[in-house]
Amino acid sequence: MSRIAGKNTGPEIMVRKIMKDLGYEFQIYSEDLPGKPDVVLPRRKKIVFVHGCFWHGHKRCKRAKRPATNAPFWKRKIESNIKRDLRILKKLRSEGWSVMVIWQCQTRDHEGLKNRIMKFAGKRRGKHGRS
Repeated sequence: MSRIAGKNTGPEIMVRKIMKDLGYEFQIYSEDLPGKPDVVLPRRKKIVFVHGCFWHGHKRCKRAKRPATNAPFWKRKIESNIKRDLRILKKLRSEGWSVMVIWQCQTRDHEGLKNRIMKFAGKRRGKHGRS
């Protein structure tokens, strides 16, 4: 488990590539915001988190199945992650940010993900690079 990447995961890279291809301007891993969001659109006041299904406890997802060994540890760990995520979402929303969570399993549907991002992020840049 120690070899699991915390940053620049495959799903994160895919989301950023889609957003870049669509013409959105964004920042990554903003250290000054709660939860260090994966993608920040500062001018639009929008944030995207790309959550791993296992680590963030995606309900009803086969990727979120917990290991049978050391079950109490994993139960505490994942539930702690879920509570932390909820606190972070609440804090960001109270500060006026719109937040979207993209689950790892949702990155498999490229076209659906693209449409979801466009719906969330709003109008893209025009021909001259302005929002």
